[in-house]
Amino acid sequence: MLKRVVVVVSAVLAVVLAGHRYVPALGGFTTVMESLLPWLGLAVPVLLLGAALARSTAAVGAVLAPAAVWGVMFGPALLRTPPGGPSDLAVGTVNVGVRNDASGEAVRAVAEDLDLLAAQELTPGGPAAKQLNRMFEHRYAVSTVGLWSRYPISRERPLDVGMGWVRALRATVRTPKGDVTVYVMHLASARPGETTSRDASLAQARKLIDRDGSKRILLLGDLNTATTDRGMRGLTPPLTDAQEVAGDGFGFTWPAGFPVTRPDHILFRGMTATRAEVAPATGSDHRAAVASFRL
Repeated sequence: MLKRVVVVVSAVLAVVLAGHRYVPALGGFTTVMESLLPWLGLAVPVLLLGAALARSTAAVGAVLAPAAVWGVMFGPALLRTPPGGPSDLAVGTVNVGVRNDASGEAVRAVAEDLDLLAAQELTPGGPAAKQLNRMFEHRYAVSTVGLWSRYPISRERPLDVGMGWVRALRATVRTPKGDVTVYVMHLASARPGETTSRDASLAQARKLIDRDGSKRILLLGDLNTATTDRGMRGLTPPLTDAQEVAGDGFGFTWPAGFPVTRPDHILFRGMTATRAEVAPATGSDHRAAVASFRL
């Protein structure tokens, strides 16, 4: 009986890992499952233990299938070495936490060595905004999102990403190596059974990127979409995820105490990512995502 359970569960796990994007929505369960997809690998040692207890080589062979699929899917993230090398632009994004009384300290620690910082869940005139105003010469903030820069900002405008109110912005940053178009977005939340608004805001974000002919683009923000969520197919491509090409590990950012998924992203086009990592953000329920680029 144990042998049969191990074989069946191993087969189901391998299929789910390899074909998760084809699994029906199931009332929103699939969104949660995809957000936690790398963690399904924890079932492999449990299944191996079951195979050992069953004393079955067939069961052990069955467990190797999901182990191999997981390795192909996620092994590169664990083995990747960041490209490194010289960079021209260091950027970051952080959801400061709307109820975070320590948001000023959070952004100070994150932004200290950055050229650009995008922030979400800002309180206008709150501690995070005040701290960033002291650190950066140039800024553009609208509603609960903002962009701070060591370089001049121009052509800034607020954006509605299909939510009926402004929670995104677009601006041009004039760096010494040329202009970079920067989007800062905080997309709609996704919860089990409630992904319609998030999906609509993702679709609107894709439309904005498709219409933008800029040579260099950065999209920074809390997209409420995990790297492994099928919804990210709407943005990567045409953009590239900095963590997936220049970071080591999964780069989980939420929840801050024990991150299990990555809703915070740095996506780009027209540049070369040299480094990507995660940084603490005091008091926020998110950690920050940071990356460096060669223009």
